Order: sequence, then structure tokens, then C-alpha cells
Amino acid sequence: MKYKKLTHEQIIISLDRLTRFKFTKEKYFRVFNDIILSNLIEPKLKKSELLSINPVELKYYTEEIFNGSIEKNCNNFEINRKLYEYENSVFINDDYTKELLDNRLNYYAALDLIDDSSHVNLKWLKSLKDNLDLKQAREEHFLKYPVEKVILVEGLTEEILLPAFSKFLGFDFYRKGIQVIGAGGKNQVVKMYYKLIEELKLPIFLLLDKDAEDNIRQIKPKLRGIDKIHLVSCGEFEDLLPKSLIIKTLNAHFKNFNTVSDADLSEDLPEVKNLENIFKEKGLHEFKKADFAKLVRENISENSDISDEIAEIVQEISDSNKTLDTKICSC
Repeated sequence: MKYKKLTHEQIIISLDRLTRFKFTKEKYFRVFNDIILSNLIEPKLKKSELLSINPVELKYYTEEIFNGSIEKNCNNFEINRKLYEYENSVFINDDYTKELLDNRLNYYAALDLIDDSSHVNLKWLKSLKDNLDLKQAREEHFLKYPVEKVILVEGLTEEILLPAFSKFLGFDFYRKGIQVIGAGGKNQVVKMYYKLIEELKLPIFLLLDKDAEDNIRQIKPKLRGIDKIHLVSCGEFEDLLPKSLIIKTLNAHFKNFNTVSDADLSEDLPEVKNLENIFKEKGLHEFKKADFAKLVRENISENSDISDEIAEIVQEISDSNKTLDTKICSC
């Protein structure tokens, strides 16, 4: 075979994509295909041909290109074994995927290219090389990996703020191996949950807005015993934010030209509607949930910034995390 070597950047991108929290088959097939399509010169394989190629052959071309692009040879494949065990402990993988996982990519030498500013999954990958206890390394270095639980939420507000509130309360998602996934709306939660239970062995904690009762009725027939649902008691997640925190956030951000008070937040309106009105009436830029959530995150500084229900949700996540008996590969 004939190929051009991967650049350092291509190697790092490949390592990053192979260790993200995504379904094993999707990420491995994509990375192996990208390496072959971009760098294999002879034999020349088309994308359509790779769809039908057997996993052993797909793996062979990838290993030859990847390892041939790294100057340092290595016969230590302990990292490969650890990744094999970890991916199979987290995801429901078929034989095709297990064959791709059982590879001889030269992770040891490739890891020398990763610096300390790398993504958290790459830092975790480096901890595999250092032969550290995975849970201990996660606790000490805020690695998030290995993942032990998934929190499935409706949107970006929860995705941004729930980890921040939890961290303030002393339960850090990164330390505890918790991955938050935003579904992109309540109607997408059902589709996402159905997809996850077909792919994932880990427990799933679902956080849904009050108006999602119909969605819960769709989920419950397939709800696994290891999963849990929390339905917000009223309105949306934004309605759980203390008014004092909302006012503090707005005044901190717009302190040079605007002031907001309790009178600007109507008790009869949802907080999102209140915020839309405030932004419009005071001539501010368009209100966007995600941008506002990031502002709120910066202003969480005292116990009064966390409502009782938010504290309750964090406690539920924390309590259920203590009872997990998820298999984690040890090093």
C-alpha cells in the first residue's frame, strides 16, 4: 500500500474524536474512514467502498497509516486494552465495533504530541498512559472521564447552568463523571432518550420542564430501572432561578447604562417572557437563553442564588450517583 503521512494536527484531531463521549461505532468508523480517504494513495478506495469493507481490513489500513505517520515505534498496547474495556463498559457495541476497538494504534507515541491545553478527553487519555487509577485521576484533575452517568436536559440553559449550580453546592460533574446532554427541546428529548437507551449502558437522569407531561408518557414505557425523571414543578428551568439572581445578573452586565429592579419582573409571567420584555423595553440586544445562562453562571456566588428546587435536583443526582455500580475499567 502507498499513503501520505498524517500531519501532527491530523493525529491530534483523530485522538480527540476517538475519545469523545459519542457512540463508539459512529466515532471509530468516522475517524478510520477520514484517515483512509485523506491519506491512502494506493489502493485508492472510495467512500462508498468503505461502507462495505470488513472491519479487519478497515482497521489494517488505518493502523498502517496512523502508525507509519509516527516516528517512534511502540509494542505496548495497554492503552488500547483500557479503551476497549472502557468503551464496552459504557456503550452497547456490536461485533463490528468491537473489532475496530481491538486495534493496534500507537497511542503511546501519539500522546507525546498532546499538550496541557488539550481538551479534557485528551487529558484523560494521557492519564491512561500514566497508569493512574481512573476515578482518582478524575477526582484530582477534574477530567470528567470515565463517564458514569448522563443527564439529559431539554436545552442549553440547563446544560450550562446545572453543572454550575451543582459545583457551587459541592458536587462537581467533572469530578463525578457526569455528562450533560442537551436534546434541543422537549420534543427531541423523547427521540434522544430512545436513541441513548439503544446505545448506552449508563444511567440517565432526565430533567424536563413542567409542560412535558405528554413526553414523559412516551418515555415511561421504555424507562429503564436505572434511569430517573425529574419534572420541573412549574414552568421552565429559568423559572427556578431566584429573582434576586436574575436581577443581580442583569445589573452586573448592564451596569453602565441600565438598572433592573423587582418591579421589572412580573409575578404573572414566566421568567423568559419577563426577560424578553426587559431586553426589549430597555433597548438592549435580543434576549437569547444560552447567552443569558452564561451571564448567570458568572454571577453564582452565594447560597441565595440557588432555589430550593435546583438544590433538590442536584441532591437527587448526587444521591443516585452514590448508588451506581457501573463497571469502570481500572488501571
